[in-house]
Amino acid sequence: MTEDSSMTIDLEKVVEAKAGKGRVPKFLINWGKKFIHQDFINEYLSKGYTGVDFCEGTIRQLGVDVHVEGMEHLDGFPDDTRFTFVSNHPLGGIDGVTLGMIFGRRYDGKIKYLVNDILMNIKGLAPMCVPVNVTGGQSRDLPALIDGAFNSENQIIMFPGKLCSRKIDGKIQDLPWGKAFINKSLQTGRYIVPVHFIGQNSKRFYRVANLSKKLGIKFNIAMLFLPDEMYKARNSTFTVKVGEPIAPEFFNKEKSAYEWAQWVREKVYSI
Repeated sequence: MTEDSSMTIDLEKVVEAKAGKGRVPKFLINWGKKFIHQDFINEYLSKGYTGVDFCEGTIRQLGVDVHVEGMEHLDGFPDDTRFTFVSNHPLGGIDGVTLGMIFGRRYDGKIKYLVNDILMNIKGLAPMCVPVNVTGGQSRDLPALIDGAFNSENQIIMFPGKLCSRKIDGKIQDLPWGKAFINKSLQTGRYIVPVHFIGQNSKRFYRVANLSKKLGIKFNIAMLFLPDEMYKARNSTFTVKVGEPIAPEFFNKEKSAYEWAQWVREKVYSI
């Protein structure tokens, strides 16, 4: 396989696109390249993998071992059944590509993620993504993009907590889940599948996240630590538990969409 430099990432260009040219000092960008292990990441990205191959290759590159339980719950459904897979988000990186690998294999690559728009800079992952800016203003095209994804034949993968899990009340858990996956799944007749990804980041990550919250810093500083968290998680073992699909008609008017979202969130952690 020939290397493709167009697939690699350049932190300087990413920063310029988000903050403007010259707004961030060069020495800080250079430090950032080392901190996110840009050379290590680009060594893999230059291989040119895309889609499910990208997800599988990432897991191999990191030497991660994944144990999957509960896939039999997806058996017996007609081939045209559409699902919304909703998962907790403990790692902020490996969990995403792992689910892409698991469900991408099963459904021949017909999957779509709803992800932080910054991940569109990873060209190998971008074809499977619907970009959602979780920290700022949204694109005018976003509603149409989301509707298009849910109305398509693709299976949807979502992390309704949006941000990576935090340490809350002494437990590693998601923030309250958004209700969009309930509304959109019901509108398009999709089964909702709870998925529990078992894992956690370093203590440093949670300290940074909680300190940022206490200081009232709106920018998601903890997000900057995620590449390093992924790097440190090399050769780890993770378990993914797939729950039973929940039919759209199950979600009646007894609860609001937001209340149902929290109900599914609790279901995930109980698997």
